[in-house]
Formats: sequence, structure tokens, C-alpha cells
Amino acid sequence: MSPRRLPPAGWSSRATRPGTCPRAQPGDEVILFDGSGAEFAARIAAVGKRAVQLDVAERREVSRELPFALTLAVALPKGERQKWLVEKATELGVTRLVPLVTERGVAQPVEAALDRLRRTVIEASKQCGRNRLMEIAVPRRADDYLRSTTPSATRLLADPAGQSLGQLHDQPRAGSDWHAAIGTEGGFSPGETAAATAAGWRLVSLGPRILRVETAALMLAAWMTAPSPSQPR
Repeated sequence: MSPRRLPPAGWSSRATRPGTCPRAQPGDEVILFDGSGAEFAARIAAVGKRAVQLDVAERREVSRELPFALTLAVALPKGERQKWLVEKATELGVTRLVPLVTERGVAQPVEAALDRLRRTVIEASKQCGRNRLMEIAVPRRADDYLRSTTPSATRLLADPAGQSLGQLHDQPRAGSDWHAAIGTEGGFSPGETAAATAAGWRLVSLGPRILRVETAALMLAAWMTAPSPSQPR
């Protein structure tokens, strides 16, 4: 059985984590990760009702990140669909998720919801083996964000009037900076789209069907992160 993974916490060479090791037994091996790139081999020393004591043996720098930076800027969907989007974006290796406040948006990115999404990032990282947490950034107005991104980055905005995604020949390269912007099911407003094109964003079409926000976001993320012969991930 592979060692289980535990999330970031404040601990030293001997540490406790309340409630994180169901069915754990003394002597079991676990892997700790600190959320900033390192993982730690440890062994369970004692299990109590409210605490698990660990002996930390070794620190390792293990990167499972993409070789380029990928930011998803998204008008968040409602309810549990937010959690699903964040979980899958974490698994795909997205670097940062920026909640967008758009003219057509319904779900508002309030702080309580963002805190829940940050906890989802931790749980998804435990499952997929990432040692660096995807950032849930401060919400931004869509037009402000679209104008403020670095012109040297590759920036794609989902829009039915854009070039077909399948016709793009760009591929992320190591050290590059990629951004993808996804609006609501109704898309960005004309003003937001105009702000994007004026700032140098490229419009890309994801096909003739109307996609849910989370489907469109993950479609773009999967296209960007898919391995290729020249760019293994």
C-alpha cells in the first residue's frame, strides 16, 4: 500500500495533525506536503482521538508541476460546480485560478466561498500528488483583469466568434506564461470582449455547442496541459 498523503500544516520533526488519519495505526508510513513544493517522509508514532503524532524522517523537493505557468480566469459557476471545477483544475496542474466578476455573472465570489475552494485545492492536491497548491486569487473585475495581464503572455479568451481551438498551433513551452479566460454560459459582454481584444487577447471558439463554465474552463486547461512529443508534461 502506498503511503497516504497529508496536507500542509505547522509541524516540526515531531508533529500532530488532528483528524487527518482515519484508520491510521502506529508504524504506518505517510507523506506530508507543505504546499510550497516540498514533501516529507514520516511515520505515525501515536494515534489519539484528536491528534496523530508523527516522526518526520526526510524532506524531499519533488515537483509535479507543469513546466509553464497557467492561469485560469473564470466567472465561477454556482454551487457544487465551483468545487468540481477547482478539483479538476488542480489535478490538471493549473497554477492559479482567478475568479472573475463579470457583467453577466450570477455566482458572486464571496470570501466564504473562496475559503471553501481553497480547502478543495488541498484535498485535490492530496489525491493527485501535487506538492504546490494551486492559488485561488483575489476576485477581479473581468475588464480590469483582461487589461492588466502581461502582453508577452499567451492569452486565450473563449468566444464563439473566435478561431477554432483545433486550428491553433501554439503549444506551451517551458518557462512560458499562459492565461485562459472563460465567461458565463452566455459569454463575456461586448464591452468585456472589446477590452480583451484591445489588450491583445486571442479569441478561441470551443465548438458549436453551449458549454457550462466548468466544461469550457477544463477543456481549455486540458488542451494546454496535454503532453506532446516535443513537450512532455
